[in-house]
Amino acid sequence: MAEKDILGAAPDDPVATKWQVVREMDANLVDKALVEAAYANPALRALFPLVSHGSLQFSRCTRFPWSQDLPSIFPLFGGRFRVWRLHEPRGSGRERVGEADSAEEAVELVASHLPAGCGPAVDGTPDALQPLS
Repeated sequence: MAEKDILGAAPDDPVATKWQVVREMDANLVDKALVEAAYANPALRALFPLVSHGSLQFSRCTRFPWSQDLPSIFPLFGGRFRVWRLHEPRGSGRERVGEADSAEEAVELVASHLPAGCGPAVDGTPDALQPLS
C-alpha cells in the first residue's frame, strides 16, 4: 500500500491530491456542495479538478495546459448552475450543455455529457492524451 501525505492522498497520485486541495478550499472560492457532489461521482473523481472564478472544471490531464475539452460547471445566482463545454470540438469555442437547479443536478449533467474514454486523467500534458471520439 502506498504511503499517504498529510492530505490523505498517495504522493504519486496527482488527481487525488488535487481533489483534496479543492475539497479544502474556502467556500468563497467554490461552492462546497458542488465540490462534494462532483467528488462523490466516480467518473468526475477520476478527472483532474480545477477551480477558476467560482467554476469547477475538469481536465483529462494533470499538467498545464489543461485538456479544456470537458464540460465545466459555473455558479448562477440562487444556488443554480450552468454547464458549459468551453472548448467544444465543433469549433465554436462554447457549447451550452444546460442549467441545473442544484449541485447534484449539475454534476449529473456533466457526467452524462462526458465523452467515452475521457478518464481517468493522465499524469502529463494534453500531448499525452488520445483524441476523444
